[in-house]
Amino acid sequence: MGNNGRVSSFAAVFARTPEGWVGAEAVLAEAADADDVADLMREAAVESYGDPVLLLVEEDDDWFAVVRLDGQEEPRAYVSTVREDGLGPLFHQLVGEVPDGAPGGDPALLDDLGVDAGGLADLGERSLPGDALLAVAERAGFGEEFDRIRD
Repeated sequence: MGNNGRVSSFAAVFARTPEGWVGAEAVLAEAADADDVADLMREAAVESYGDPVLLLVEEDDDWFAVVRLDGQEEPRAYVSTVREDGLGPLFHQLVGEVPDGAPGGDPALLDDLGVDAGGLADLGERSLPGDALLAVAERAGFGEEFDRIRD
């Protein structure tokens, strides 16, 4: 079941609306920097009138990232393992100066959604990225929506 050396990544944006969470797959291939990521998230928020908006990303069963956008604030991010290849540099901009291979960013960014800082950091250390993101989605209340998009 190999993927022929191809980088496998998954990214989806979820916005909380009055009717519940709505999600859509996100295309990060055209995002050149952190501003592009924030713009992509704002577009999702406008389309769904959602707040907050979360971007969940995994790459290569190696790392995951969670980015949160509240209103017009700057996006906040947590990356389980900062990398310098693939999508990594895009998220490195969001978490600042962090050594390659270390976690970075704000592990408390989902505290109010049922995922505390210790829990998020723990998921990064003990779970495969896809499993970690599913756990985040379930705790925050959009596990079914996450499953629907992931499949």
